[in-house]
Order: sequence, then structure tokens, then C-alpha cells
Amino acid sequence: MKSICVFCGSSLGALAAYGEAARRTGQVIAESGYRLVYGGAKVGLMGVVADAALAAGGEVIGVLPQALQEKELGHEGLTEFYLVGSMHERKAKMADLSDGFIALPGGVGTLEEIFEVWTWGQLGYHAKPCGFLNIEGYYDHLTAFLDHQTTEGFTKKEMRDMVRITETPEEMLEFFRNYQAPTTPKWINRSDT
Repeated sequence: MKSICVFCGSSLGALAAYGEAARRTGQVIAESGYRLVYGGAKVGLMGVVADAALAAGGEVIGVLPQALQEKELGHEGLTEFYLVGSMHERKAKMADLSDGFIALPGGVGTLEEIFEVWTWGQLGYHAKPCGFLNIEGYYDHLTAFLDHQTTEGFTKKEMRDMVRITETPEEMLEFFRNYQAPTTPKWINRSDT
């Protein structure tokens, strides 16, 4: 594992703990010898995680769509910066550059990004771990819903277990280091075929 992708808000959120978690995540990624891959902006939690990784001596790779360059204010101090044509290209580039994916608190875009790479993992397009950093209970309701999906038969336990919810970046990186992708295909033993 060489690079960790972090999806997170382009705003700071309501609690100071979110910014502190972003700072700690960037720092831990860099101090653990990984490169940070993220959305390329200098605003919100995105800027905090990037600045913290850089301050800890880490390499930071940003990927930003051209249309968001002015709105999200691309970070100018990164190790590498990719300006791409669309959100689809952004997600594909970030996925290609990364060996694991962490969702910090964020909005709909953060959820869409982590759910897409998780889905790709379920389909066998990659064998990379995904996780949510549950800061101040931010993802408690989502965790309950994901468990409900499994109970209701819409997500297999093996697929649900692909994603870890932790409270610290250290716990997340430990999960990533020991991650084993499911070996059972998503569509085996379907009862509705």
C-alpha cells in the first residue's frame, strides 16, 4: 500500500472536531509513509487534510475538475496536481492512484465518492479497502442503515464487511494493512434468479 485517498467536505462542518480529525488524518497518513490522494482543493476539510500531510513531510496528490478550479480554489502547494475534465475523470484518477479509501465527514459528494469505490470493490474491479472515520458520531445513522441493508438481504455480510467504521485514522490504517478482499463473487447463490 502506497497511497491513501481521503474523501471529505469542501466545508469545515459545524464542529471543530471535524477539522481536528482531518488534520490528524493527514498527519498520520504522512507519518506512516503513505502518499495522500484527495480532491485537490485548499478549502474546507479538504485543505486541512492536505496541509497537515504536507506539514508532516508527506506527498500530496490533488485531482480537481476544471469546472471546480475557481469554485473550490485548487491547492497550489501540492506534490502533484491533476486538472481533469469531469467529476467522472476525477474519481477514476483518484481510484487509480490509491490503494485504500477513507471518508471523513462530508456531504453528498463525499458519500457518492466512497460509495462508488465501495461498489467497484463489490464488483471485483479492485481489491482495495474502504472506510468511514466516524468523528463525533457523524456516521452513526449511516452505520445503522448499512447494517439494516445487510439484515434485510440487500447487502451480503461479506460485502458489508469490506468497509470499516473507525474513530481514529490509526485504527483505519491498521484495518487497511490487514485487509483481505472477499473471495466470494457478489452474485453467487442468488435465490431470485
